[in-house]
Formats: sequence, structure tokens, C-alpha cells
Amino acid sequence: MSSLPSSAGGQAAASGEPGVPSRRELNKAATRQAITDAALNLLRSRGPGNFTVEDIADAAGISRRTFFNYFGSTEAALASVTFGFLDTALQQFRLRPADEPILDSARAALVELADPMTVAPVAEIYSLGQTNPQLSRSELEAWDHCTEQIIEAARERFARTAGRDIDELYLRALAGSVISCGKAALDVWFARCGGDLSPDSLSVLRQLLIESMGLLGSGFASQSPATPSPDRH
Repeated sequence: MSSLPSSAGGQAAASGEPGVPSRRELNKAATRQAITDAALNLLRSRGPGNFTVEDIADAAGISRRTFFNYFGSTEAALASVTFGFLDTALQQFRLRPADEPILDSARAALVELADPMTVAPVAEIYSLGQTNPQLSRSELEAWDHCTEQIIEAARERFARTAGRDIDELYLRALAGSVISCGKAALDVWFARCGGDLSPDSLSVLRQLLIESMGLLGSGFASQSPATPSPDRH
């Protein structure tokens, strides 16, 4: 993931600056980002399956051993792009008001990612994963991780609401539904746009992600599958 390791806060707190990452943690984050960028550039220039861990390490200016300190495979390095996007969305979710309905918070978190180019790397990795089973599996791991993170974020919110019991079935069904809607939006976008990464295509993807949350929020009652809205093809 692109987020800083959890140890950053502890080290910063020890220096009297809670919440501020230490220089060591910043360096680790920079190395992780350099690896991810190198892997993505090699993916674009050579295609999936046509480069090795050694190639990524050389491009990032690190050793093979350092690479494995951060990622277990080339696919894991590439999947960190999706981890990063989902982490950003989760951060936005946690900033929403505690009394806001969770689905409204999820939709608002996606709206906050206003620039269509924000979803470009995720869309690119998703498209390439359609023809690369190993990359696709790493992508699924990222989405599964996000499901667990949504559960935790929702649990934290409910824990702050006095007098409310936490329904684990509700939390897990909700998180799974949110993730499924996100995947459905990507599936429809890919079928419609064929992996096109132009600004117009990425705007379509962003809108599909938002609409999928809206459908979930309405209980899928606002639109019949046989009568798509005018802006859908």
C-alpha cells in the first residue's frame, strides 16, 4: 500500500510530534513509491510477464534484497497501485461525519477523488489484469484487504456511537456489497471503454463508481435493469 507503515506514528510520538512521520518512515515510503513507479513503467513498456524483480530493482536503483523487503513479487508491487487508491478512499471515508449514513460516506469518499486521473493507474492495472491471471489475483487481494479495512472503519464509527451494538453480519455484508459495487463499476467500464485511459473514459469510470454506490444506497430500487438511465449505453 502507499500509506505509511503504522510504526511511523509511534516514532513521531517519541520525538514529540504525534502523527508526523519520521525521516526513516518517509524514506521507506519514498523507496516503496520508487519500486511501484518502476514496476508500472516496465509494465507499460514491456507488457505483463515480460520483466523480473531484478529489472524492477535496477530501474528503482535498489537491490533485489531491498525489493523483497517491500513486496513479495512483481505482481504485488503493481497491485500496490490499487492498494494506494483504496487507502486514499478509506482515508476520505474516515473524515466523514460520524453520524452520516455509511453508504453516504462511501459515496462522498469517491466524490472527493475528483480528478479522473486519480483513477487512471487503477484502471490501467485492472485492464492489464484481464489478460494476466497472476496480476488479477494480486488485484483481488487488494480488494479483499479493502473489504477488511471498510469493516474496521465502520466498526470504529459504530463504537463511537453510544448505546449501539455492533452487528457483525451487517458490517460484513455492507463491506462486501461496497466492494462488489466497485468491482462491478470497473467491469462495466472495461466492457464499455475497453481499457481506454483518456480523460473522457476515466470520467465515465468515476461516474460509474459513484452510481454504483447510489444504487446500493437506494437498495437497487431506483432503476430497473431493463431501463438504464439515459446517460448509460
